[in-house]
Amino acid sequence: MTFDVVGTLIDFESGLTSCLQDIAAEANVAIDSEEALSLYRAARYSGDADLFPDDLVRVYLAIAPRLGLPAEEAYGIRLRDSAKIWKAFPDSAAAMAELGRHYRLIAMTNARRWAFDYFAAALGNPFYAAFTADDTGTEKPDPAFFHKVFDFVAKDGADKSDILHVAQSQYHDIGVSRDLGMTNCWIQRRHAQPGYGGTIEPSQFTEPDYHFTSMAGLAEAVRTAHGS
Repeated sequence: MTFDVVGTLIDFESGLTSCLQDIAAEANVAIDSEEALSLYRAARYSGDADLFPDDLVRVYLAIAPRLGLPAEEAYGIRLRDSAKIWKAFPDSAAAMAELGRHYRLIAMTNARRWAFDYFAAALGNPFYAAFTADDTGTEKPDPAFFHKVFDFVAKDGADKSDILHVAQSQYHDIGVSRDLGMTNCWIQRRHAQPGYGGTIEPSQFTEPDYHFTSMAGLAEAVRTAHGS
């Protein structure tokens, strides 16, 4: 199984908005979390974007005036560094432990390696292998990112038909994995909320092979299928 990490296993939206809310409180400003995510999304996917989460310094400076927050680099650095303490979704670690009983788990994240190391630790270090933006030199949904993983599993005598790709992002993962002929599983983390939050909206929706609203749901399905 291959996994998107940020947004699927790590609750980056809560991590971002919690840090922004703290800055807002210090500045005696009230901000709306969904508005902040919308502004973040627009700023994050601009043409001059850097690798994630280093790019959060630039993003903060772009969105701070719209939110009434102090437009100072120190706060951007604070937002970037908040990635070190972003929490896993409550079901992530247990689900990954269960899935790891039956499959090799491979991380595929657009985050840089330094941030991924914190995310992996928050998840209990469940991964057999991991690919970050530093390792691939590109970001999803670039098919080249996926081909790096295909080359890796080929060394174990496997190919893309042996992989289930698990992710929450229709834009970064579900659409491209379908185009590449992979089997995929959509974890719809925002099922109880409208819109796409901090993740870019896809040009078209891709119907996944499997669909759960939580990692716990996927883990339970696997547990049932294996009879344990």
